[in-house]
Amino acid sequence: MLYLIRHAILLSFVKQCDKFNSNMKNLKHLIYTVVLVAFFSLPIACKAQTVSGKSTPLVPDEQGWISLLDGKTLSGWMTFDPHAWSVDDDGLLVGKGNRSHLFSPNTYRNMEYRAEVKLNHKGNSGMYFRAQLGRGWPNGYESQVENTSSDPQRTGSLYNFVKIGEQLIEDDTWWTQHIIAIGNRIIIKVNNKVVVDFVDEKNTWTEGHLAVQQHDPGSVVHYRKIEVRPLPDDAAVAKAIAVEDTPSLK
Repeated sequence: MLYLIRHAILLSFVKQCDKFNSNMKNLKHLIYTVVLVAFFSLPIACKAQTVSGKSTPLVPDEQGWISLLDGKTLSGWMTFDPHAWSVDDDGLLVGKGNRSHLFSPNTYRNMEYRAEVKLNHKGNSGMYFRAQLGRGWPNGYESQVENTSSDPQRTGSLYNFVKIGEQLIEDDTWWTQHIIAIGNRIIIKVNNKVVVDFVDEKNTWTEGHLAVQQHDPGSVVHYRKIEVRPLPDDAAVAKAIAVEDTPSLK
């Protein structure tokens, strides 16, 4: 479809050029060539790329947690913009550069999702869950990762649902962020302290990918651990599993 659209635009452009007199013939050919090269140099792929290489085995530990990082590669993650992500010599996932998101290969309904994060001064990132695969800002829930940038929704906020206005974390320090999503109830913990306990009456997002965000060129975010623990669809059973780490679920 994109190929046909490009041809239609090119034909329209040529017809306009034909209106020039014969003295403009050479200019017409020059412009045609430039436009042709420009159009067919554009990327055709519109789907997320799966980062090449052997995928990290999604094997749960004894408590059911699955690591999504292998400390060496980005294998298994999906993204539309791979330029912003790398794994450094210390095995840390680093986001740096223009806006980009890494998506998990699988989708989840009920789950626990946690990470260890470090963010630079005025940096901005986010941990998405039940997110829909797509370009731009993902549709889905986001647990904000942001300490000193201009956004008033600070680390721990459930973005656009529950605002945390207080700065909880200092720049360039490690912290843990832990999300529990069971049905329409969402709990967010920062350094093991519950900062959000929210029931979404509209049940806005019920299933989707996990994702991490690189927000803008001024942001540098590090993740040294990203884990998910899938929970059963039955809310009572899911709650019974998660309550060991989060007594407030009772």
